[in-house]
Amino acid sequence: MSSPYESWHEEKQSAWLYRVVAECERGTPREALFEELAQAAEEQAKIWLDAIAQGGDEPPAPFRPDLRARAVARLTRTFKPRAMRGVLAAMKVRGMVLYNQPTPHGMPVRRDDIGKRHQSGAAGNALRAGVFGVNDGLVSNAALIYGVAGAAQEPAVILLTGVAGLLAGAFSMAAGEYVSVRAQREMFEYQIGLERDELEKYPQEEAAELALIYAAKGMDPVEARRLADTLMQDPERALDTLAREELGLNPDELGSPWVAAISSFSAFTAGAALPLLPYLFGAGDALTLSVALTAAGLFAVGASMSLFTGRRALVSGLRMLGIGGAAGLATWFIGAWLGVTLG
Repeated sequence: MSSPYESWHEEKQSAWLYRVVAECERGTPREALFEELAQAAEEQAKIWLDAIAQGGDEPPAPFRPDLRARAVARLTRTFKPRAMRGVLAAMKVRGMVLYNQPTPHGMPVRRDDIGKRHQSGAAGNALRAGVFGVNDGLVSNAALIYGVAGAAQEPAVILLTGVAGLLAGAFSMAAGEYVSVRAQREMFEYQIGLERDELEKYPQEEAAELALIYAAKGMDPVEARRLADTLMQDPERALDTLAREELGLNPDELGSPWVAAISSFSAFTAGAALPLLPYLFGAGDALTLSVALTAAGLFAVGASMSLFTGRRALVSGLRMLGIGGAAGLATWFIGAWLGVTLG
C-alpha cells in the first residue's frame, strides 16, 4: 500500500495532467470532463493531505510535477491525447477509454453490462501475435539458411546453422516477450492497487468520477450517477468497473508472462522450422524442397494476415511471398559472394 505522501503526490500529479489534457481538448466537450476530473483529483489530494495532518506528520513540500510527468505533458501537447492515451493511462489519468470509443453507442445501462466491451478481442490479439511470430521465425531463419547455403553447400553446415538460428531466435523472442509482459503486468497491478486504495479512502469521490466518464460518453447524468452509486455498493465489482472504465484495463486479462513467452517461443519455432525440415530429414535436393516449403509458408502467412488488414487473401499472400522471397534471394547472393571472396 502506498504512503499518504505518495498518494497525495499521485493525485496532485493526476490533476496537473488532467489540466494538460483539458488544454489540448479546448473547445470540445471533453474539456469540461477533464477539468472536472482535475477538480476531483484535487479534492482527493486534499483528503490525503488531511490524513497526513491528522497523523501528526509534516505537510508535504509544494507540489512539483516530476520529470516523467513533464515529459508526458510535453508529448501530449505535441501529439495530442488520443495518440498518448496509453502513456496517460499509465500515469493514472482516467478517462482515456473515451479515445477508444469514438461514439457513445453501446453504453452500459445495467451492472451486468459493465465491462462486456472489454471482454472481446483477446483471442483476436493472440491470433494476430501468433501469425506474426510464425512470420518472424520463417523469414529470419529462411534468410539465414539461404545465406549459408549460398556460401557453403554442405548440408551439415546448413543444418547446424538453421538449428542455431531457430534456437537463438526463439529464446530471444521468448525472453523479450516475458520481460515486456512482466513489466506491463506490474504496471497494471500497481494502477489497480492505487485504485483499490482510493476506493477504500473516498468511495463517493470515485463514484463521482465514474459518473462523469459515463456522462461524457453519452449517458444521462442522473442515470450515470445512479449507476455509479449502485456499483459502489459492491466493493469488488466497483474495483473491477473502475479499472475497466477509468483505467481501460481488464483485471481478468492482465496477461501471463510465462504464457506470452511460451507462445512466442512456439510461434517462432513453428515458422523457423519450416525451411529447416528438408535438411533435418536428409532430403535429396534439400535446398529446392526448402525453398518450396518456405514459399508455401510465406503465402499462407500473408493470406492469414488478411484477417487483420481486410485485404484480399490472394493479394496479401503474394505480397508476403514477394517480400520474403526477396529477403531469401538477397541473403543467398550475399552468401554466394562471400563464399567466393573468402574461399
